[in-house]
Amino acid sequence: MTTPKLDQALAGEIEALAGEGRAKPPERVITGYLPPAGTRGPRYTILGQDREFIRLNSNSYLSLSQHPALIAAADAATHACGVGPGAVRFIDGTFSYHRDLEERVARFTGKPAAKIFNSAYTSNCGLALAIGSAKTHWIGDQLNHNSIIRAMRIAGVPSGHKGIYRHNDMDDLRRCLDEVEDTIERVVVIFDGIFSMRGDYAPIDRIEAVCSEYRDRFQDGVITVVDDSHGIGAYGATGRGTSEYSGATPDIIVGTFGKAFGVNGGFIAASEMVVEAVRQKADTYIYTNPLSVADCAAACAAIDICDSDEGLQLLAALRERTGRFREGLTRLGLESIPGPHPVVPLMVRDTARTRAMVQGLFDKGVMVVGLTFPVVPKGDESIRIQINAAHTEADIDYVLEILARLQ
Repeated sequence: MTTPKLDQALAGEIEALAGEGRAKPPERVITGYLPPAGTRGPRYTILGQDREFIRLNSNSYLSLSQHPALIAAADAATHACGVGPGAVRFIDGTFSYHRDLEERVARFTGKPAAKIFNSAYTSNCGLALAIGSAKTHWIGDQLNHNSIIRAMRIAGVPSGHKGIYRHNDMDDLRRCLDEVEDTIERVVVIFDGIFSMRGDYAPIDRIEAVCSEYRDRFQDGVITVVDDSHGIGAYGATGRGTSEYSGATPDIIVGTFGKAFGVNGGFIAASEMVVEAVRQKADTYIYTNPLSVADCAAACAAIDICDSDEGLQLLAALRERTGRFREGLTRLGLESIPGPHPVVPLMVRDTARTRAMVQGLFDKGVMVVGLTFPVVPKGDESIRIQINAAHTEADIDYVLEILARLQ
């Protein structure tokens, strides 16, 4: 071995994380899937556990990952073109399935063009590299996802060229815009569509109204960007996400196939010129192999389902189950953050009690995520619960029964 000193140093760093309460627990290993049966929704088996589990910590809001149409599409594409592209996109790694998915995303989002990535995380990083410049000022919501924050760092945005506004506070957004220096040529206002730990949403209509007041002040305007990873497919009357729900569409939409659509990968949807700039300038697109054709074909099938009568039925089921769960929390006198999104935070506001409730749910076959101090401030401790379309009324009632006993 040549890394004993490094190993010792890293062990100390990991031990420090554990002492701060920030270390990740060992990863649970899912070993199997049991399809819905009767009044029971899907169940999962976990390595080392002798019982089946309900997943209330899954982003698969429409429960499409096991859909026969997605599996068949992925299988057919794999048999047609193989399991990997063999090259990056600009060195003959582009297959018809990549182009088909990009065209499908553009139509679904109502944008002229789209470009796909391996994840929404790399999409955000690539976008920052593509549209940033020495005279670009970035403004973001204080609760933006880590991928947006990291994107600004990767793009080398200096501290003097960025602002942060209080969560969903339009007056503070206006303050940030007022403070932009006159030498700036373009401003990017970027925000999550759905804030993944809270389930609340960005008021895109109000953000657009504020930004429109400042667009003529800057040479290249004020560009609005939403990362709607938790919204696209799962939110709005037809699953178009936070833009559809709020009644306003930003200039650029970043999204994922890895949540409501149940597959893998991310995308940027925008004007043709923005997408071409991404193709020419985004390192996270240029220098890495693209999604497999299986992922692309499955994602296209998922979007087609979302755009069908079946998709509308899944969205209706998702809204009904979410409403049933939220109503149950209210009936039990438990606190949440209001909203129709299937991310439902249970505000516990105590670290020890949060951990005890998470363990209590696990002991009864329910997987959830607990957020405790110092990951969140004291008093904001919560359990993030995520409803999926395949959860049944019986599943929802069972979880509410457990929570009633754990209070």
